[in-house]
Amino acid sequence: MAKKRWTDLSPRTRKAILVGSAVDGALKAAALADLRGRDESEVNGSKRRWALALTLVNSAGVLPVVYFFRGRRSAT
Repeated sequence: MAKKRWTDLSPRTRKAILVGSAVDGALKAAALADLRGRDESEVNGSKRRWALALTLVNSAGVLPVVYFFRGRRSAT
């Protein structure tokens, strides 16, 4: 099976890829900004590991959502 090129994709597929990429980028940026403003004690796990994972892992937006729900400690 030959690889598809960008020009071979339908306009709808191209738009979905661009929107998905923009959402993923925005979620990563928000998660990294939140992580930067937190103390080490307010994060579950290492801040360095979260930052590396958020920066290097291509997760289609899943990893930033996991960070927001599981990576931050509640302020109690």
